[in-house]
Amino acid sequence: MMKEENDIVLRCSSIVKYFTTPVKFKALNNISFTIQRGEFLSLIGKSGSGKSTLLYVLSTMDTDYEGTLEINNTLLTGKTLNQLSDFRNEHIGFVFQFHFLLPEFSCLKNVMLPALKLGKKSEKEVEHDAYEKLRLLGVADQALKTANTLSGGQQQRVAIARALINNPTIIMGDEPTGNLDKTNSDIVFGIFRELTADYGQTIIAVTHDQDFAQRTDRIIELSDGELLTSNR
Repeated sequence: MMKEENDIVLRCSSIVKYFTTPVKFKALNNISFTIQRGEFLSLIGKSGSGKSTLLYVLSTMDTDYEGTLEINNTLLTGKTLNQLSDFRNEHIGFVFQFHFLLPEFSCLKNVMLPALKLGKKSEKEVEHDAYEKLRLLGVADQALKTANTLSGGQQQRVAIARALINNPTIIMGDEPTGNLDKTNSDIVFGIFRELTADYGQTIIAVTHDQDFAQRTDRIIELSDGELLTSNR
């Protein structure tokens, strides 16, 4: 089936990235691919392959590259740091290996923070949305507890709820199950699968977990900064 142009949510074209220390070398070499809305994609490769470097470029956190990046039909290459920060907050949700919740804040407040920063809804509306996301992730009963009192698996689910609060165009995960045991890894994978299948959420996840990768819709594999494959 041909990809419909309006179904393409991310397009990177001829991405080249250099590092200059300790010596200049090419970390990404002519990377080009598209991602469709609602696709669950994994980025794999050995340590040093360039997968995390690529994720940082795709997330707009790294702007020092050649080539172009478009997300949601918006050309992001060349935008200012403030413009990129605003775009990230509205369009990209992040889930990391470590949840990075504020330990002294309640789970509810942690989830609310990106939406309060976005400033498009009242605090009452944001609170309602945060409860809905926590309910979707099965941790609404933990909403008023401080984050540091939850188990690792619960904390990661709260982190996913936080990533979802602004209804982002894409969720980007950097080893999102890397700090979890198999049971909780399977729970997180199941959540991601539900988000793509039932809600049309687009997800890109860097992972070392081959089992996780094999169950996603598509694998992009990198080796020494080169794209090996982007299709099944």
